[in-house]
Amino acid sequence: MSTVDKMLIKGIRSFDPENKHVITFFKPLTLIVGPNGAGKTTIIECLKLSCTGELPPNARSGHSFIHDPKVAGETETKGQIKLRFKTAAGKDVVCIRSFQLTQKASKMEYKAIESVLQTINPHTGEKVCLSYRCADMDREIPALMGVSKAVLENVIFVHQDDANWPLQDPSTLKKKFDDIFSATRIFCKGKCLYNTHLYIMEGLFMKFIKKCLVKNYILHPNNFQNNLLMIWVQPLS
Repeated sequence: MSTVDKMLIKGIRSFDPENKHVITFFKPLTLIVGPNGAGKTTIIECLKLSCTGELPPNARSGHSFIHDPKVAGETETKGQIKLRFKTAAGKDVVCIRSFQLTQKASKMEYKAIESVLQTINPHTGEKVCLSYRCADMDREIPALMGVSKAVLENVIFVHQDDANWPLQDPSTLKKKFDDIFSATRIFCKGKCLYNTHLYIMEGLFMKFIKKCLVKNYILHPNNFQNNLLMIWVQPLS
């Protein structure tokens, strides 16, 4: 079973970009308590972003997710999330995602600048870092955790603004459940297996017919054409 151990947050929302804030997750339960604006929701948002790559619903394309450069008195601020977790196989992995928010002349520009997975080489004990494109990282982490991205997004790390999705319209609800239970993928696999089974059965049937034809011809060479219909009703033994 995959578990989340620690997370470092820097430069995200109200978390200072100059200081590192480390949250340790305890077993079997961790309670996050604090006044309004302390960053409780930000912790869940960072967990979700680390695992799935999805920004929270009120992030304005990342502009309000990274610490505001104006508040810091800078033209540019950098944010970083480091998440240490155990994979489904029990291996320690650190996911590092880095971001940048720049104040341009007329607008703010958000950019994801780095996605790294860090592991320990079991033979040498040295750290091994692998850089990924964001899209590749978004697929890799759920696979390592042994949990689908849909479950991480909609069940485990669901944002409070999205928590009422079970009350949405039927079509949206169906899509959510299809994603969570991988219904489409299961249907496609089932269809593929059915087609394969059909192909195998067709091949076996044709072999059976050929065998019957040959047998019928050998036993009744003079009356072969008249006996062809017998094959379909009662093949010769």
